[in-house]
Amino acid sequence: MVKETGYYDVLGLKPDCTTEDVKKAYRKLALRYHPDKNPTEGEKFKEISKAYEVLSNPEKRRIYDQGGEQGLQEGLGPEGFSSPFDIFDLFFGNPFGGGRAGHSRERRVKDIIHQLSVPLEELYNGAVRKLALQRNVICDKCQGRGGKKGSVEKCPKCRGTGTFIEIQQIGPGMLQQIQTMCPECHGTGERISSKDRCPKCNGKKTVRERKVIEVHIDKGMVDGQKISFRGEGDQEPGIQTGDIIIIVDEREHEKFKRIRSDLIMKMELELVESLCGFQRVIRTLDERDLLITVVPGDVTKHGEVKCILNEGMPLYRNPYEKGRLIIKFFVNFPNTLRAEVCSKLEDHLPPRPRTTVPPNAEECTLEEYDPTVSRRHYDDDEEGGRPGTIQCAAQ
Repeated sequence: MVKETGYYDVLGLKPDCTTEDVKKAYRKLALRYHPDKNPTEGEKFKEISKAYEVLSNPEKRRIYDQGGEQGLQEGLGPEGFSSPFDIFDLFFGNPFGGGRAGHSRERRVKDIIHQLSVPLEELYNGAVRKLALQRNVICDKCQGRGGKKGSVEKCPKCRGTGTFIEIQQIGPGMLQQIQTMCPECHGTGERISSKDRCPKCNGKKTVRERKVIEVHIDKGMVDGQKISFRGEGDQEPGIQTGDIIIIVDEREHEKFKRIRSDLIMKMELELVESLCGFQRVIRTLDERDLLITVVPGDVTKHGEVKCILNEGMPLYRNPYEKGRLIIKFFVNFPNTLRAEVCSKLEDHLPPRPRTTVPPNAEECTLEEYDPTVSRRHYDDDEEGGRPGTIQCAAQ
């Protein structure tokens, strides 16, 4: 009987499986969870590769079956395992392209990401913004060594790996192996004595620098669009420099609402304008004035929607093409009218529809609607009825 089944479980196998079973399971899972295919499954891919390396090797499998992960740790040490990508390349070759150089792209500094609030006017007209950011650059005094020449040595605690393996007991006869950042070198894998450290970067190999970039806001850019500055981000020795990525954050406008290439606005009309026509001037985002005219006789209804073609947002990288300016009309009705005014209106409006009143009809009074009243009644019912009512006793 084996001591642990964790590696077998990772590959979906039983302890009595053959080496051929191990290879088949690894082939299927490694292709599914490879980071080039599923970037978020890096940890899962490492687990699969480690399980395959142990179970495909007769000696490692024997040690694991007898002593579990602790037995492997004691027998092999922290450097006894290969890179998961080396295992994959030996097994498959290069199915995703790029060979080992493809994996070197993973050794890349994290990008600097900054959200830039942009008003709708600038997205309509285009603009250039200057932005000051802080970034890490390689120390020019020590050329990124962190200290004097020859002063950098491999960290003795992690043996230069930058990581440290800890074994924790999580229950009787149950051990857990955890990989953490080395506390001595903080993940660098190197150590520099304090007397040999660079006085400018204090052994960190990089220093902070103020970087000013020009951000070009092109006409028609959209909310969430990214503007990338390749190779302008943080630097680290021996690692590919990261990018600066600016994300457009479209600021809400007080008059216009944007939906893709269309602009939407509301326009309030008085009743006389609704019935007898009107003229209105609309100031655009590039400060032009548009005159709209509705002639007498054309009635504009409450809630009606009309549009002006080619007066919406310019299309990205095709700014001479624009969307629509959509106008939603809302009519302001008077609260009351004098009787003589009503009489005059009736002379010019279509006649009222006739209403037949049954002899037993009950006359009612219309009141102002208060939506909170029904909610209060509902709350009272939820709490067991209105105050003062008698509740039924439970049987």
